[in-house]
Amino acid sequence: MSKYDVIVIGGGPGGYVASIRCSQMGLHTACVEGRDTLGGTCLNVGCIPSKALLHASHQLHEAEHNFEKMGLIAKPPSIDWAKMQNYKTETIDANTKGIEFLFKKNKIDHLKGWASISSPGKVQINKTTYEAKNIIIASGSEPSTIPSVKIDEKIIVSSTGALSLSKIPKTMTVIGAGVIGLELGSVYARLGTKVTIIEYLDYITPGMDAEVQKTFQRILKKQGISFIMGAAVQSASKSRSLGKVKYKLKKDDSLHELDADIILVATGRKPNTNGLGLDKLNMELTERGQIKTDSRWRTNIPNIYAIGDVVEGPMLAHKAEDEGMAVAEQIAGKNGHVNYQVIPSVIYTAPEVASVGLTEQQAKENDRSVKVGKFMFMGNGRAKANFAVDGFVKIIADKDSDRILGAHIVGPAAGDLIHELCIAMEFGASAQDVALTCHAHPTYSEAIREAALACGSGAIHA
Repeated sequence: MSKYDVIVIGGGPGGYVASIRCSQMGLHTACVEGRDTLGGTCLNVGCIPSKALLHASHQLHEAEHNFEKMGLIAKPPSIDWAKMQNYKTETIDANTKGIEFLFKKNKIDHLKGWASISSPGKVQINKTTYEAKNIIIASGSEPSTIPSVKIDEKIIVSSTGALSLSKIPKTMTVIGAGVIGLELGSVYARLGTKVTIIEYLDYITPGMDAEVQKTFQRILKKQGISFIMGAAVQSASKSRSLGKVKYKLKKDDSLHELDADIILVATGRKPNTNGLGLDKLNMELTERGQIKTDSRWRTNIPNIYAIGDVVEGPMLAHKAEDEGMAVAEQIAGKNGHVNYQVIPSVIYTAPEVASVGLTEQQAKENDRSVKVGKFMFMGNGRAKANFAVDGFVKIIADKDSDRILGAHIVGPAAGDLIHELCIAMEFGASAQDVALTCHAHPTYSEAIREAALACGSGAIHA
């Protein structure tokens, strides 16, 4: 029987980062992955392939709408869908092979197969049992659906199927106006698909700042995406070549139908714990099927830990990575830590949307006295030059201390810009600290400084 200090179940962002960190801490480590490649959902059928298609479709949009404005005269580009899919696959391969290299570099054993925990300290893979002093469950999540909708990955698809369609559809109905639905909807809208998004709530991107929600939806409508809000999907069915969604409007209980070539079910994700044997271990779960852990990511079973999408908190790759590093340090006798108040979230549409910390509404609900500084990208020189003036930077600061409590960005490179404010919040900086920091000109980041100035005596270019 092979023995390890740590066996990590799952080779996604949480699992592979935990494995590397454990090895760096001097722990004999193995990582179990059922897929043929490492990287989990994120690298194989999630974050990375979707960003490849988002990038490609954005370049198409730039060529169609902005090249001529810059004096770049060329024939209108055509789409080679097969070649675009190859580009996506090559991007995935480059990343997964990179993790394989890191495993070899850090002397981590890659155990291929689906794992189950036969008893505390023992992991079974393909009828072979391995022993470990510690086990980290990082098995990730899988797409969830609604009871009346059955996914076949051909006409009624999850995000996985939507990334590998056989052809670009003429019409697509997206169920759910969250991150996944909006990102993939925007990909196909830019490729020429007529996209309609059906959402149960009266607003998109649940949990985000209300002003961001309204502005973002308005921008997406301008890009040609249609929305049906306040609609409860009753069912989704398919014929040989067409899908049909039946939905009820909450405002008047009226029933409606919508046909589309493809129906994308983007109603969120659920923890992937099937086959792990958690019921036999009597492991405690939440009502949503997540694994219960304490502040050190320990389950109720000694020496078994859980991180990432299988535990409570936002299902984000970078949150899982942070937990992976922290739990490895805990096991090694260090003091691993994750600041859950400063975990950014990003939507990689064009423009991007990013946020961290409290929304304006959350701050007021918590009886926090706040001030808000906002700056529109319309006033940013770099944004004007790059045809990227939609959106704004919004900073929420404590009215008395000026400490930054949250930040929200709709605009170019929002996913990169947000980290300046993450660092500021991590170090307890005030809005004035950011405002007094020189920012290079001309850059998008000047909008951050202007928003911070707006928390005080006022922005310069507003």
